[in-house]
Amino acid sequence: MAGMIPGLVLAAGRSSRMGRAKAMLPLDVGDTFLTRIVRTFLEAGVDDVIVVVGHEGQMIARSFAESGWPARFVLNHEYDRGQLSSLVAGLGLVDRPGVQAVLMTPVDVPLFSAATVRAVVARYRETGAAIVRPTSGARHGHPLLIDRALFDELRAADPELGPKPVVRAHATALGDLPIADEGAFLDIDTVEEYERAINDRRNAGADDADRPQSREPV
Repeated sequence: MAGMIPGLVLAAGRSSRMGRAKAMLPLDVGDTFLTRIVRTFLEAGVDDVIVVVGHEGQMIARSFAESGWPARFVLNHEYDRGQLSSLVAGLGLVDRPGVQAVLMTPVDVPLFSAATVRAVVARYRETGAAIVRPTSGARHGHPLLIDRALFDELRAADPELGPKPVVRAHATALGDLPIADEGAFLDIDTVEEYERAINDRRNAGADDADRPQSREPV
């Protein structure tokens, strides 16, 4: 039987360049950054999604609860120490018997598709690569899959350097997955980037498949 692969969304930062919590920013009709990511994971077959919050964590959790989508929340009290602290906080909740790896994304990369999630998991099942990540040329995207064998190494990593040295040390050609999904590489950090992304989606027209489906609260 294949091991479980939970989804982990890092949404604990101060969003200082955006000026407000990115997790709650409207995206499409009925979706915020956070609901879009959780919905995408669920539609891809990920049955356990964990959201790490910190700054304005209660407000983010309350906002998300109104969507009716299921997710578990964990509070990172040390969110000012950087992304690694949130990743480690999330690993504390997901690391249990039966878990084989984790799919991780920051909340500011909300537009990757369910097909991309499925492709990342499929590459991992096929190769056993410790790191699987969407690629396009020299770009590396999300969600990033991390094998459980690296969890302790991440816990012991330098908070000042973050998770990147661990990821780079274990990345391989087998785990680098070429993907034609611009959403996997679109990092929305500033007001200008947000406005550009919204305008691009309005101009292109969101596909019906991307629209949120109605769901009764859990």
